[in-house]
Amino acid sequence: MTKQIRLNAFAMNCVAHQSPGLWTHPRDRTLGYNRLPYWIDLARTLERGRFDGLFLADVLGVYDVYGNSPDAALRHATQTPANEPLMLIPAMAAVTQHLGFGVTSNLSFEPPYPFARRMSTLDHLTEGRVGWNVVTGYLDSAARGAGKDRQTAHDDRYDIADEYMELVYKLWEGSWEDGAVLRDRARGIFADPAKVHPVSHEGKNYRLHAIHLSEPSPQRTPVLYQAGTSPRGRQFAAQHAECVFMSGPSAKIIAPRVAAIRELAAAAGRDPKEILMFSMFTVILGRTEAEAKAKYEDYRRHISPEGALTLMSGWTGVDFSQMALDQEVRHVTNDAGRTAMDNITRADPDRVWTVREVAQHVGIGGIGPVIVGTPEKVADEMEAWFDATDVDGLNMPFAVSPGDFEDIADMLVPELTRRGRYKKEYAPGTLREKLFGAGRARLNEQHPAARHRPGVAAKAAE
Repeated sequence: MTKQIRLNAFAMNCVAHQSPGLWTHPRDRTLGYNRLPYWIDLARTLERGRFDGLFLADVLGVYDVYGNSPDAALRHATQTPANEPLMLIPAMAAVTQHLGFGVTSNLSFEPPYPFARRMSTLDHLTEGRVGWNVVTGYLDSAARGAGKDRQTAHDDRYDIADEYMELVYKLWEGSWEDGAVLRDRARGIFADPAKVHPVSHEGKNYRLHAIHLSEPSPQRTPVLYQAGTSPRGRQFAAQHAECVFMSGPSAKIIAPRVAAIRELAAAAGRDPKEILMFSMFTVILGRTEAEAKAKYEDYRRHISPEGALTLMSGWTGVDFSQMALDQEVRHVTNDAGRTAMDNITRADPDRVWTVREVAQHVGIGGIGPVIVGTPEKVADEMEAWFDATDVDGLNMPFAVSPGDFEDIADMLVPELTRRGRYKKEYAPGTLREKLFGAGRARLNEQHPAARHRPGVAAKAAE
């Protein structure tokens, strides 16, 4: 059976997101990021295009690695300012019925007890359409904003994250039994106290004794996304993630990352097919090849090279302002994110990147491929990408928004549907059911969260 293509829109509660400078284009509306009409219109557009979800990135801290200063980020609106993403979701959920919402939240700076309640609340308000992109951060500026001198070492952050996940699993899956909520008007009993249990946790990094404050939501645990593809990030994904987002400029880079996570998942006792892989993929569409190429060249005239290098400096922890434009980028290991540096150095030994090439490539859509053409050509390229990488879906950034998403909904989606590679209608149910099938509102029994369910936990203790 031919694998269907899944699509997430990729955006952030900021100006321009991953196309620095494109906010100056007359078609772009992201200057309205701080008002609800922009997001409500975008949600309606994405549901019209039957997108699986809106994947909301987020970052705490400012991109101040470039020039050792936040000035470039402020000049070019390089993900600065950036507003809280979770608050957008109820408004968008209210004007849609099916669109999922994968929201990024950094566990390094979120106490697990109130965070677990916040996600349960969103799951209730969206009727089970919320997912959490689990991240540990990569900016020292974020750590300083939280009262620390610098961020925790890269691999240590994932060790802390493992414990954090255990704790929120206990809250979401183990505190309230199925059937605890009675809503019995006649007897005046809302919940059965015998079926609501305090969670006790004494760990290296967290200590808690409390019941979960929210009654069970449609999914209990939100759909779990993860976006790190360093060796330690892959290990974390193989254990916890249901969907993995990865970025890379070529299939040669993406394919081995997909294979590595599937292999690790199998070794962890999980079905590799239970982890859906999404890679970044930007498209510029036109009714004709000439129209598409003209649109792309028009977009390129609005790129901010300094803004692009400000992004890349933040992602890699390397100050690109200190490098000549024609200098080759060499690999550096530090406590910033590992994937972005790998993408432009050792991940593809046949490709050498200069600083100038990095700025031009990152300027539209980030570090993924950019495909320009008619719906037929772009659909061909997408099918080839799926065959070469074994991904399950695409996270699609924009050059201008919502115009690029309108083009996808109006031009590309009909072509993919005609080929039988895209759903004709949404499946019913929660986000997890839409992704994994009917009756799958909750995490399956293979997932480590399942061991914290009251019946499972009691059986394991016998």
